[in-house]
Amino acid sequence: MSRIGKQPVVIPAGVEVTVDGSKVTVKGPKGTLTNTFNSDISIKVEGNEVIVTRPSDDKDHRALHGLTRTLVNNMVVGVTTGYEKKLEVLGVGYRVQKQGSNLVMNLGYSHQVIIPEEDGITIEVPGPNEIIVKGADKQQVGQMAAVIRSKRPPEPYKGKGIRYSGEYVRRKEGKAGKGAKK
Repeated sequence: MSRIGKQPVVIPAGVEVTVDGSKVTVKGPKGTLTNTFNSDISIKVEGNEVIVTRPSDDKDHRALHGLTRTLVNNMVVGVTTGYEKKLEVLGVGYRVQKQGSNLVMNLGYSHQVIIPEEDGITIEVPGPNEIIVKGADKQQVGQMAAVIRSKRPPEPYKGKGIRYSGEYVRRKEGKAGKGAKK
């Protein structure tokens, strides 16, 4: 039995979970999330818990069991507390700012990089070198943070670029001078 899949998902107060076949809808204070899961895995709401069960010990069913339970749990957590990713911008002259609902970044290119906010995602800029991406959908928050990071990923020689908060960038030594001997 899956150690993750057999644990029930506790539904906190103020959250409503609706199961319609393989379609699960979760409504909470931060919004509404809907997801469709594999029809082999059964999802039931019993009291204030969501229980995920699988029909057999088939390899595919075992793999989907824990995944389905975790995705339902992520939906419940997303509509109650939400998710956030923090990014840091390092580099001389690199800075970010918010203009309306757009994120405007100066990243050393000849032009500014502009990224609009998507539905369900909010981008905050507490400082000129900090970005916080917030939302209810964990996958959508991670994707938006990855898109922002991809505009100038951290490079290994000076460490300049956009990195996740707490991300370690492995540094390399530069090329040796003309008269250097080993």
